Amino acid sequence: MFLKKDRVEEKIKSKMELLELVEPDVKGKLKELFGFDKFRGIQEEVINNILAGNNTFVIMPTGAGKSLCYQLPALMKEGCAIVISPLIALMKNQVDNLNAYGINAHFLNSTLSKGEITKVKNDIMSGKTKLLYLAPESLTKEENLNFLSQANISFVAVDEAHCISEWGHDFRPEYRKIKNIIAMLGNLPVIALTATATPKVQLDIQKNLQMEEADVFKTSFNRKNLYYEVVPKQDSKKQVISHVRKHKNKSGIIYCLSRKKVEEIANLLVVNGIKALPYHAGLEPQVRMNNQDAFLSEDVDVIVATIAFGMGIDKPDVRFVIHYDAPKSLEGYYQETGRAGRDGLEGNCLMLYSYDDIVKLEKFNKDKSVTERDNAKQLLHEMAAYAESPICRRRHLLHYFGETLEKDCGFCDNCMKPKEKFEAQEDVLLVLEVVKQTEQRFGIEHIIDVIRGKENDYIESYSHQELEIYGEGEEQPDEYWNSIIRQILVLGYLEKDIDNNSILKLTKKGNSFVSKPESIFLSKDHDYSNTEKESDEKEPSSSSKAYDEALFNSLKALRKKIAKEKDLPPYVIFQDPSVEEMATTYPMSLEALSHINGVGMSKAIKFGKPFLEVIKKHVEDNDIVTAQDVVVKSAINKSKIKIFIIQQIDRKIPLEEIGESKGLTADDLLNEIESICFSGTKLNLDYYIDDILDEEKQDAVYDYFMKSESDSIEDAINELGDSFISMEDLRLMRIKFLSEVAN
Repeated sequence: MFLKKDRVEEKIKSKMELLELVEPDVKGKLKELFGFDKFRGIQEEVINNILAGNNTFVIMPTGAGKSLCYQLPALMKEGCAIVISPLIALMKNQVDNLNAYGINAHFLNSTLSKGEITKVKNDIMSGKTKLLYLAPESLTKEENLNFLSQANISFVAVDEAHCISEWGHDFRPEYRKIKNIIAMLGNLPVIALTATATPKVQLDIQKNLQMEEADVFKTSFNRKNLYYEVVPKQDSKKQVISHVRKHKNKSGIIYCLSRKKVEEIANLLVVNGIKALPYHAGLEPQVRMNNQDAFLSEDVDVIVATIAFGMGIDKPDVRFVIHYDAPKSLEGYYQETGRAGRDGLEGNCLMLYSYDDIVKLEKFNKDKSVTERDNAKQLLHEMAAYAESPICRRRHLLHYFGETLEKDCGFCDNCMKPKEKFEAQEDVLLVLEVVKQTEQRFGIEHIIDVIRGKENDYIESYSHQELEIYGEGEEQPDEYWNSIIRQILVLGYLEKDIDNNSILKLTKKGNSFVSKPESIFLSKDHDYSNTEKESDEKEPSSSSKAYDEALFNSLKALRKKIAKEKDLPPYVIFQDPSVEEMATTYPMSLEALSHINGVGMSKAIKFGKPFLEVIKKHVEDNDIVTAQDVVVKSAINKSKIKIFIIQQIDRKIPLEEIGESKGLTADDLLNEIESICFSGTKLNLDYYIDDILDEEKQDAVYDYFMKSESDSIEDAINELGDSFISMEDLRLMRIKFLSEVAN
C-alpha cells in the first residue's frame, strides 16, 4: 500500500519537474510562433502534458482553442505529428492558417494530385513538415502506412474524437481502426480531442483508443456569448431571409438536411441580394474549396451547408448559425452552433423546428443495423426534447453533457420569453415514487407506462401493475410525463445511469423531495407538432386576425374610392386577399408591393401609389416595425412555365395544346393563367374565347362582372345559372375582363 503511494508521489514529482523545465519554452514559443502573450483556459496544462509524452484526452468546446493544444507541441517536438481529422474543409483551413504563420504543415487526402502528394512525402522525410493532417480513410491505405512507418512521427492527435463512438453524433467506423493503425507505427503518445461528448461518449472514446489511463482535461461546455433560440418552422424561407437581413453584412452559416435544400436556399439568398454559396459533399472538390475560401476571405457572407457533411471552418467572426432543418443529435447541434462567435463576441443560434424533421430523419435510419438504429433514435428524441423544452436552453444543453448550471442563464429564448408555469408538486412526487417503487431499474419509457397504467408484457413480467401508484397519471398523455421527467432531470431530482441503459435513479435531492415534498413550479412544453392544424381548427375571431385591421379598413376605403372614380368594381383594383397581405406585411415600395400575391409590378405601377402612401402614413403614425425586409423574392422554377404560357398565348396557340405540351390538366392550366392575370399581366384570350362563346354571352358575363361587388365564380354561377355558362368558360371570361379593365 505504502509502496504504491510512494511510486505515485514519485511519478507526480518527476512530472512536475519536467513541466517546470518545459514551461518557459512553451510560453516563449507561443509568442514567437503565434504571437499570443498568454494561453487560454487549460491550453498550457494540456501542451505540457503532451510534451511530457503522456496520453492526453481533451474535452473542450468549439472556439476554446483545441487545435493549439496539439499544434504547439508538434512544433516543439522532433519529427512530424499526425493529426487525424474527418473533415477535408478543416484540414485545409488549419494548414492554410499554419502556413500563414510560416509553419510547414500539409494535408494528405483525395484532393491532391500525384505531384502534390510526392512533395508532401518529400517534405516529411526531409524533416521540414511538423504537422500532417490525414482523414482516417487515408491513414488506412497501405501505401500511406508504409510511408509513415519510415517517417519520424512525434505523436498522433485524434481530432473530432467523438466520431470513434457509436454513441456519438457523427460515428464513423474508420475511427474504430485508429488504435490498431497507430500501433503499427510504433509506441506513440496519443492526444484525443472533442468539443462534443456526453459522459457515455467520453468513456467510449477512451476505451476504443485504449487510453483509459490518459490524463483528462475538461473545460466547461458553457459558451456564454451564444444566444440559443428555437422557433416553429412555418414560412421557413421568409424566416431565413428575415434573420439573415437582421445580420446584414455579417458572416453566417445555414445548415440544411439535404444537398438539394442547400442549393435551393443558397439560390434563394442570392436572388434576394445576399452573397451566399453552397457547401456540400456533392460539389466538385475545387468548387467546394473555392466556396470555402470565398467565405473565409469575406467575398461571401453566408455559407449554406449540409448537416451531414458539416463545416470544419475555423472562422472566428461567424455571427449567426441557422438550422433550417433539425440536426440529428444534440451533440451535432452543439458543435454546429459552436461555429458562431468563436472570438467571444456576438453569436446567434436559430433553429427552425418542426417535429416532421425528426420523423424524416428517423425514416433515413431504417436501413441501419438494429443497434445503430436504436442509438440514432435515442439521439433524435433527445434533440426533440431540447427543441420542445420550455426550460433554459443553456441549462438543458449543459446537463446533457454532464455539466450543472445552478440557475437559468437569462440569455436564451426560454429565459427571455418564459413559458407559463404550473404547480407540479404532486406530479413530481408521483414520478419519483414510481422510480423508487420500481427499484430504480428502468428508463423513461417504462416509468411513463407505469404512471399511465399501460398494459403490456414487460409491465406484467415485473408485476408493476400491482403497485398502488400504477395508473395514477393516466389522465395526462405521454408527452406531459416526458416533459416532467426531462425538467426534473435538469433540476437534479433524477439522474440517468449512462453505463446501464440510461435507467433513472433518484439523487440526494430527489430522495429529500420524496421525504419532504415542497412546492415546485415547472413550465409547459412548447408544442411545435401541429401548429398549422391547430390554427385551422380554431374559429377565427375579430381580435385574432393576422392582419392589421385598422390598416385593412383604410385600404378597403381607399380601394372603394378609386374604384368609384374609375367606374370599376373594387376587386378589379386589388382583391381582398391582396389587401389583407398589404395589411400584414406593410409594403413600403413599388417593388415590395409587387411581391404581394395578386399584385405584380404592372398592377403596382397602375394602382399602387396611393396605397403605399396610406401604408407609409399608418406605419409612421403607429410606430410600426415593417415586414418589408422579409419580402422573399422567389427563385422559382414555376416562372419558366408562366413565361412559356404567356408566349404561347401571344402566339394564339389553343389552350389544349399549351396544356398538353407541359403535361397540365385543363384545371391546372387555368390556375396558372389566373395566377398570371391576378398578378397584373394583360392576357389576350379573344382568339380562344371567340371560338367557344358567342358575342351575346360574352357581353352578359362582362356586364355582370362590371356591376358585381365580387369576382367570386360561385356568386357568378348562382346569378347567371350553370345552364347559361360553364364554370371553366366563366373563369376564362373573368380573365378577359380583368385583363382589359385592371391590367
